[in-house]
Amino acid sequence: MSTLFPYDLLFRDFFKSELDFQPAIQAKIQHPVDIYENKDGLHFEVACTGLFKEDIELNIEGDILRISYNKNDDDKCCDINDCTYLHKGIAKRSFNLGYKVASKFNLLKAEAMMENGLLTIHIPYAEEAKPKTLKIK
Repeated sequence: MSTLFPYDLLFRDFFKSELDFQPAIQAKIQHPVDIYENKDGLHFEVACTGLFKEDIELNIEGDILRISYNKNDDDKCCDINDCTYLHKGIAKRSFNLGYKVASKFNLLKAEAMMENGLLTIHIPYAEEAKPKTLKIK
């Protein structure tokens, strides 16, 4: 029985045939979103570089918060025949994000604000979820 050195394992795993590689164009890239909770409630920060607030659609479907943008083909900065990109690092692609929000948050009182390409959504706690003090009888 031979002992495998770390580099042997690396090469063995690298050449495994059951690994499927996708072309980069087919890879699903997640849209940049930060989600955090603090004493005020639940907060979403969604990167919306180069978009206007009118371009983004926010919907509440039961306990689901849906954030979406549909890119038009008219959103090109120039005619493809007239320019050649040397580097294209800003992705203005369609996205459709859905998040199930816990019942301790009040989705009906959610507020959204867009500033400098960052969409911020604040969802406060539901009244029944806030801590209460009980008096002893």
